[in-house]
Amino acid sequence: MKQVWALALLAAMVPSLHAVEKQYVSGQIIDVQQKTNTRVLYYQVDTPITRDEPYYEVSVRLEDTIYLGRYIPRHSSETLPEEWQPGSSVPARVDAHHLFLKKPSGVDVEFAIAKRTAVKSEPKTSEPTPVTK
Repeated sequence: MKQVWALALLAAMVPSLHAVEKQYVSGQIIDVQQKTNTRVLYYQVDTPITRDEPYYEVSVRLEDTIYLGRYIPRHSSETLPEEWQPGSSVPARVDAHHLFLKKPSGVDVEFAIAKRTAVKSEPKTSEPTPVTK
């Protein structure tokens, strides 16, 4: 009977081991751009009927990598937080194909990673000592 309970307890714990998410790290926003894609809805005779669909591209530096992420809003009037300006810091985490940025409200925004660029960290230079005579 004890073996059955131990087995049931082990089976209940296994799914929770896979649910561990990566921790958020502080990232720096490099660039934010709003762009549009023009999509053909249908053709009327030989004339395409199109609609512009907005999307955002955000470049974020996390440690020694700059991630370029694309976000398609649910509604054309949806915008990114005003606090997300170049040079500002933002909590971020990276999945295999996604970049998650946390809004000031605590909600995650999921970006599809379009590009990863490795950057070299800047070596720390020490102040030269002044020469006195």
